[in-house]
Amino acid sequence: MKGYAPAVQTHRAATSILQFFFINIQSRLMDSNFIDYVKIYCRSGRGGRGSTHMHRAKYLPKGGPDGGNGGRGGHVILRGNRNYWTLLHLRYDRHIQAEHGGNGSKNKSTGKQGANAYIEVPCGTAVYDAETGEYICDVTEHGQEVILLQGGRGGLGNFNFATPTNKAPRYAQPGEPMQERSVILELKLLADVGLVGFPNAGKSTLVNAISSAKPKIDNYPFTTLEPSLGIVSYRDERSFVIADIPGIIKGASEGRGLGLRFLRHIERNSLLLFMVPADTEDIRHEYDVLLNELAQFNPDLLSKGRVLAITKCDLLGQDEELKEMLKEGLPDDIPVVFISSVAHIGLQELKDILWREMNSESNKIAAINTQESLIHATKTFAYMDDIANDDDEGWGDEDIPEEEDIEYLDEDEIEDLEDFEYEE
Repeated sequence: MKGYAPAVQTHRAATSILQFFFINIQSRLMDSNFIDYVKIYCRSGRGGRGSTHMHRAKYLPKGGPDGGNGGRGGHVILRGNRNYWTLLHLRYDRHIQAEHGGNGSKNKSTGKQGANAYIEVPCGTAVYDAETGEYICDVTEHGQEVILLQGGRGGLGNFNFATPTNKAPRYAQPGEPMQERSVILELKLLADVGLVGFPNAGKSTLVNAISSAKPKIDNYPFTTLEPSLGIVSYRDERSFVIADIPGIIKGASEGRGLGLRFLRHIERNSLLLFMVPADTEDIRHEYDVLLNELAQFNPDLLSKGRVLAITKCDLLGQDEELKEMLKEGLPDDIPVVFISSVAHIGLQELKDILWREMNSESNKIAAINTQESLIHATKTFAYMDDIANDDDEGWGDEDIPEEEDIEYLDEDEIEDLEDFEYEE
């Protein structure tokens, strides 16, 4: 029992250190201005009701019906804006409501159309239903507009129902009801190359070495807590975009580490660059673990082009035989390159390989922004609830705004409306 107590104390101390480490990471994530996930409530406008007004004028005792149609309710529209880089502007504005249509009035006057509600989002935003996780739409271009919720059509006024046998109808159609929905907005960065690797694999160091981006670099795990983009200059004034995401670990698909929160940012990439340090005990095993985590997140990612970079090769010195020995156990179906971002070894060769793979017949850069190349799987958002509600107490019925008072027609002025339909 004497040797048991120190072991328990050591275990408790290690557990406390790990808890402090992940609490620190969580607080840094909450304080970050990079918001790539937000849940919002949207409501379109209802259509205005038609009027049952009868024309009254001097010397016209039987003026007849002149009730106007109701106005259309406002749409909820998503609009791409290249001036936005995150969803931060929607973090505290989560109730998007369009204006209701105006009611019809006398003299066949049509009610006012409700103003549309526009949601400005950065290019690369995907929208999912918050309840079912079903993919709804995608905004990838500047100025692109997508109607998320249709506004209700206005009801027809009584003058539309006048017939030779019923010259004074005293009924009109009510407007179509509004639509409401809670949606998830996910930002997926648009880049040509996405970096995949374990923490401290040298991803941020590589971005810092080959581009003008300056991500945080330090000698501890999870230094990178938010994705970053870098523009890499290539030959003949050409360039491509590279995306650095936080490192993933074994079991990330089960929520370990930072989980798979940021893997959505490489779903749009044309090419995946796997990075494994040269001092790893089993390079092939780490590569297989990374590949398996991607498959757990989205199996379609395995169809993308891949390049394997062995980082920190300056630790190997000039021993070419050792490099050849390391290559023997590596996969033969993908390009392999040895690099050192600190010593600037193999960086130009890496650029050449990336450019060649991106422009290969099976992997065209021009197909990145096409709808056919985008991957949208039905998702579950249970693992993101804490992130979406980190600044409130969650969503309940009391958070959804109540509908305004509706003006109804008197019962004695309403007849059966089942025979009347909207004109397309």
